[in-house]
Amino acid sequence: MTPTTPTILATSGGFTQNAHGVTVPDGLARLALRLTGADRPKLCFVATASGDSVIYIQAIYAAFAGWPVDVSHLALFSMPNVDDLRKHVLGQDVLWVGGGSVAGLLAMWRLHGLDEVMREAWEAGVVLAGVSAGSICWHVGGTTDSFGPRLRPVTDGLGLLPFGNGVHYDAEEERRPLLHELVAAGTLPASYATDDGAGLLYRGTELAGVYAETEGARAYLVEAAGGQVVETALSAERL
Repeated sequence: MTPTTPTILATSGGFTQNAHGVTVPDGLARLALRLTGADRPKLCFVATASGDSVIYIQAIYAAFAGWPVDVSHLALFSMPNVDDLRKHVLGQDVLWVGGGSVAGLLAMWRLHGLDEVMREAWEAGVVLAGVSAGSICWHVGGTTDSFGPRLRPVTDGLGLLPFGNGVHYDAEEERRPLLHELVAAGTLPASYATDDGAGLLYRGTELAGVYAETEGARAYLVEAAGGQVVETALSAERL
């Protein structure tokens, strides 16, 4: 049973590695599962941004080994791994979209009509969640290294949320100044950004909460006001 309110959890986190170097769910991925309200949620991992990396997909399956979660994945390379993309997506409780190239992700989703399916899933109450590219994609756009090592703007996100989005805000030095520049120029609207380990919870198109799986991780609102860019730090609830 999925929640009826359209829900998005946009993050710069979700998984970590334990002492043995094994990928395991961290606080934000656990939150995504709780948001479904299901006793045994169905989670679909979408790895389009990584070119459907087999290693990435296998790591997510392994991360949930022994958990009360029914895990599947959606791949588009070199052909879709399911016969009916819409049926598979709408049958989930939560979609977790992995990181990588957000520009590549958006192109492939549109090629396969998955952009409209994602909107339909959002409106139906499937929890949409993800990290990095899997965060930016739900917004109007954000900053990306999809085109090379120097960050550039991407402005053709799905636009389910009427904001820009910044990820890895405290970890990559170009992220903050470029987001400020884009908001100041009007290239992006008012934007929310996350430090590594932080996540933004949206109910409908409104920010409903900020969460952190890492101590000290925060989120920020970046907006243009009076001819200047104003950045406001947002306190996060520790998971």
